[in-house]
Amino acid sequence: MTDRDKTPNWYQGPLPERSFRSIFRWGAPDRFKHPGRGMVAMIHELLAVPTDGFDKPANLGLDLVPDQPPATLIPEHRRVLAAIVGEDNIQTDGYHRLRASYGQGMIDSLRLRSGVIENLPDVVVHPRSPEDITRIVRFCHQERIPLYVVSGRSSVTRGFEAVQGGVTLDMSTHMNKVLAINETNQTVTVQPGIFGPALETALNHAAERFGCRRNYTCGHFPQSFQFSTVGGWVATRGAGQNSTYYGKIEGLVIAQEVVTPAGTIATQPYPRQATGPDLNQILTGSEGTFGVLVEVTLKIFRHQPENTRRFSYMFRTWDQACRAAREIMQSEAGYPSVFRISDPEETDVAMQMYNLAGTPAEAALAALGYRTGEKCLLIGTADGDRRLTRAIHRNVRQVCRSYGAFPLTAFGVVQRWEHSRFLDPYLRDDLADFGVIIDTLECSVTWESLPAVHAGVREVVKAKPHTVCMTHISHFYPQGANLYFIFITRCTDREDYLRLQYTVLQAIRDYGGSASHHHGVGKAFAPWLPDQLGDSGMAVLHALKGHFDPHGIMNPGGTLGLDLTAEQRSKRWGLTPRTQEED
Repeated sequence: MTDRDKTPNWYQGPLPERSFRSIFRWGAPDRFKHPGRGMVAMIHELLAVPTDGFDKPANLGLDLVPDQPPATLIPEHRRVLAAIVGEDNIQTDGYHRLRASYGQGMIDSLRLRSGVIENLPDVVVHPRSPEDITRIVRFCHQERIPLYVVSGRSSVTRGFEAVQGGVTLDMSTHMNKVLAINETNQTVTVQPGIFGPALETALNHAAERFGCRRNYTCGHFPQSFQFSTVGGWVATRGAGQNSTYYGKIEGLVIAQEVVTPAGTIATQPYPRQATGPDLNQILTGSEGTFGVLVEVTLKIFRHQPENTRRFSYMFRTWDQACRAAREIMQSEAGYPSVFRISDPEETDVAMQMYNLAGTPAEAALAALGYRTGEKCLLIGTADGDRRLTRAIHRNVRQVCRSYGAFPLTAFGVVQRWEHSRFLDPYLRDDLADFGVIIDTLECSVTWESLPAVHAGVREVVKAKPHTVCMTHISHFYPQGANLYFIFITRCTDREDYLRLQYTVLQAIRDYGGSASHHHGVGKAFAPWLPDQLGDSGMAVLHALKGHFDPHGIMNPGGTLGLDLTAEQRSKRWGLTPRTQEED
């Protein structure tokens, strides 16, 4: 056995309470998914990691979070908040304040591994009801106290980081219930702090739990599904992995209730209306900058897992795979549910992860001209009524065959992907323990701009030596799709990481992609939003902000580009000090 065949020294020990690692580590404390042998071999080869590179972890973050810096909350303010929610629902210790401010982005992990403590709220408050929230918002508005909202903590955009201190509301503690299922309207009404599995379990057992005639599904399964909440989905315009059929969250929201400093807004659950601009769409995606979501009504769908049909194909080239996907989406023969295409670099990794490397299937593909570094994998499912899934499956098969794709459905590729679909984020912490980062950025593109964005972003990422750049498309529309970039590189320095992130964000903008497709904007990506929306577009956001939040207390610090500092604006490549002053 060579040194590179050794099992890396992955950390699988306890997760100390109140440690930095307990904040940045993804997922359940007792759950692990370590990188497989094939992935480790790839990292050794492509990232030039030495043979002993996985022998000794760099920084596990096992130190306990110190109870500092001290909260600067005015005693009278604490008394008022405690009178609203009760003393048991107030936290001012350093650990819980830090936990309520940092998300799951790589910049959060790098800071916490280094013991960097910054941008903490002065107090974490756990509201019990909409009435509590109304009183808190009114009080913070009156006293000019910054107010942030957190629930699942899965943001990768510094979405709720309390850069101006103040109060953070944790919605997941109490505001996490299913309020009603309306089977006549086929909707569910929930509180924003409910986690994905709790919502889906309730819907899947609606007949038993709520006396419904059928069981249902929300159809929203982001990779963060197990540790994200409905409120986070709505705040960021999130997308689930089945969104090509079920839709993104903004298409699922029927009605919502939001408490703002200017008052409470409650939209009505009409399926469509012609009563001026859609307030649901104005509020959805506002990322806590207008108010606090306290209730939301979503579409639901019949739960029919017995009708799911799975399919997988291999294409000779990326171009052929993209053209086939466009034909499927524009053929008006029904949309797949899960629908994913991996580019050549990701496909080569997938061959290892799905145990296809070295099999007769790989040999057959090679013999037929499906070459390493060129071939592209497509996987997907069809969901819904069996007549629909049969028709979609048939159309996918016909289109893929017309583009010369090789069928892999019988090899169980989709089932392997389904088994690991929510586990892959666990890989990140294992690799980061040894100075290898794996991170993602994504955007929306038209079919016309897709080739340029894909090629341009890959070019700038690959300009960093010893870097892997995998790409897939996982959300499709007749008019375009998303591009999801995964880059793996050696990096332990925050500045080195941020240089790469900013370069990719600027490349996405330069080549014609959107600032985000489903991760949201937060404070991390905010400097790139004004370029996309333009001066007039940003003026609309500022006007809305001025109405809903006249004192600027809601999620301040640059979220959605609304109150960017000169330092934040300077993160965007090519922005000179003179331009900053003129802005």
